[in-house]
Amino acid sequence: MSRIGKKPIALPSNVTLSVDDQNVVTVKGPKGTLTQSVDPDISVAIEDGHIQVSRPTEQKRHKALHGLYRSLVNNMVTGVSEGFKLDLEVIGVGYKASVVNNILELQLGYSHNVFLAVPTEIKVTAVTEKGQNPKVYLEGSDKQLLGDVAAKIRSLRKVEPYKGKGIRFIGEQVRRKAGKSSSKK
Repeated sequence: MSRIGKKPIALPSNVTLSVDDQNVVTVKGPKGTLTQSVDPDISVAIEDGHIQVSRPTEQKRHKALHGLYRSLVNNMVTGVSEGFKLDLEVIGVGYKASVVNNILELQLGYSHNVFLAVPTEIKVTAVTEKGQNPKVYLEGSDKQLLGDVAAKIRSLRKVEPYKGKGIRFIGEQVRRKAGKSSSKK
């Protein structure tokens, strides 16, 4: 058995789960509604207030899908009940971040400002405190969409290893390189 796949998922009292005849799982909670199409071979059922994901055989394909769909359903349940958060930090002289109507405006040292339209499912806030680097906070119920948006923001200015300038997660360690050393004659 898959160690991940066989673990039951606790279903909070304020979350409802339904599976239709096309094997589409729908999870509703206080933070929204999420749907996920599940492979027809994998079955999702509610037993004693817990969600159980099971597979029909021990084939390699079924083993792989078992853990995958259990993780996806677990992320859906967590997302609609608690939500997910990602915090980014913009590091560099003159780098700025601001948000207007879910459009993130970044000044990243280019000749122009960068505008990024964030999906409506994601709540984005930008905070700039005096003496601190600008911070961008992302919140949402869909973990996959949240990760995609964070990756897109990070790709606008990747962290460079010499001065450490760029966009990174708060608390992320960046491996720094030594610069050129002058030769003495």
